[in-house]
Amino acid sequence: MKKNLKTPLNNADLAEIRIGDLLYLDGHMITCRDIAHRRLIERGMELPVNLQGLAIFHAGPIVKQDGAGYEMISIGPTTSMRMEKYEQEFIERTGVKLVIGKGGMGAKTAQACREHKALHCVFPGGCAVLAATQVEEIEGVQWAELGMPESLWICRVKGFGPLIVSIDTEGNNLFADNKALYNDRKERSVAEISKHVGFIK
Repeated sequence: MKKNLKTPLNNADLAEIRIGDLLYLDGHMITCRDIAHRRLIERGMELPVNLQGLAIFHAGPIVKQDGAGYEMISIGPTTSMRMEKYEQEFIERTGVKLVIGKGGMGAKTAQACREHKALHCVFPGGCAVLAATQVEEIEGVQWAELGMPESLWICRVKGFGPLIVSIDTEGNNLFADNKALYNDRKERSVAEISKHVGFIK
């Protein structure tokens, strides 16, 4: 299924979406990666942005000062699994509905997506410059003292995607399912091959 979403998102917007679906996002998306997660979860610092119903992107963008504002030059995903330690509590505490990054996430994030009706999606790697063209405006930046990659860049996006759903609101996990499937295929293939090459020592 291909679906267009617009923030703010609610449970009904995401209810029929399943792993493997393609999404495109309009509205607000905030870059949010390692340090921001640690500040909220480990240090108890309140985020300076209300994420209720919005999207975050595990990304460290390249941004250029443009007069009084900013221009997005490149915005590619970073590895989501680095945030696995924090994402369950992050989703619970912030009300974020869409988490975007690179690669899959684990069981704790899947549980949070099921309990709080959120999604994790994968943005294709290697498309950071293309992604920048889908950022209509950088509306502001918070925690700029963290440096460009770790700051919270508040972006208004249009047609941001394609986003591949890797965890849905039922807690289904595309990466975990595929890993189990391919491991099963591998074991059967190895067993079959071994029948024919068992003479090799």
